[in-house]
Amino acid sequence: MTTTAHRRPQKVSFRDRLLRLAGTVTTPLLPDDYLDMVAPLRAGAPLRGRVVAVRPETRDAATLVIQPGRGWRGHQPGQYVRLGVDVDGVRQWRAYSVTSAPGAADGRISVTVKAIPDGKVSNHLVRRIRPGTIVQLDQAQGDFVLPAAVPERVLFLTAGSGVTPVMGMLRSGLLERADVVLVHSAPTRDDVIFGAELRALAERGTVRLVERHTDTSGLLDVAELDDLVPDHAQRHTWACGPVGLLDAAETHWAARAAAELLHTERFRPTVITPGEGGTVTFTGAGVTVEADGATTLLDAGENAGVLMPSGCRMGICFGCVVPLRQGAVRDLRNGDVTTAVPGDGVAIQTCVSAAAGTCDIDL
Repeated sequence: MTTTAHRRPQKVSFRDRLLRLAGTVTTPLLPDDYLDMVAPLRAGAPLRGRVVAVRPETRDAATLVIQPGRGWRGHQPGQYVRLGVDVDGVRQWRAYSVTSAPGAADGRISVTVKAIPDGKVSNHLVRRIRPGTIVQLDQAQGDFVLPAAVPERVLFLTAGSGVTPVMGMLRSGLLERADVVLVHSAPTRDDVIFGAELRALAERGTVRLVERHTDTSGLLDVAELDDLVPDHAQRHTWACGPVGLLDAAETHWAARAAAELLHTERFRPTVITPGEGGTVTFTGAGVTVEADGATTLLDAGENAGVLMPSGCRMGICFGCVVPLRQGAVRDLRNGDVTTAVPGDGVAIQTCVSAAAGTCDIDL
């Protein structure tokens, strides 16, 4: 004997009914598109932040105070965050150290940016961005951090904006737990980022500060540390700055059989010039093709025999999202260009994106 089960109608929440209704009247836009305009930092939205203040630090550096969205998971002192900002119609991503202490009562964080010559993003953030601007964020990352058991003696060796991750550590209670020396190099006294705050700490005796002003004293020779900080080879050291400084430090510490005490954070140059079309490499598949600026990456991959994830093929379902390992792509819906360098892991929709120069897709 067979029986027929009567299926009880599934309850649909008022919120779901409201979103379905909204979807019918906002087509081709989705309700989330409108929510992005009125509540961009809401839970469940892509992680973003609102710039709430811009504070000049030096003639070419500024601190951005950011209210991150509700998805922000916090950071460890010394870590960095990737920040996405639209500059002249191009979505650019750059990594900046978090310079605020974790766990602020208001949930805000800060990053400090130094404008570099011809740096499109850094100059925009230092000189043009205004409070109220919404920026894209990723979760904090990086291993340039202090261990759980803080060493008794610590040395920081920094130059230029290399002091920014260190400032996050100094503001997080380190000075109460360790004997700290900071050797910092900058062109002039006025070019020392956080100069007033660092000198105030030194005057209170909570940190020993050694400044090298290169315009008058020349570049710091790491060998000078033998005189400046005689016990430096016995201190756990965190160094951040230009490649030349870090290469010299690694050689110096290795020569003193103390390489395991040195931790470095290297600056990474990012120079990407968007264009129309380009060479696309699907790294996992080992396939490289030439694509014009009007062919979607999804079509380019499928035409070359690459197994591409896909769904609606019109930019709605996000079934085609993959990481852009490096290069530049253009969103065919609005012309916005997104760039990435190795390690960024920027997610893109292949069904609505085309090559805007050489690019590698992590697929």
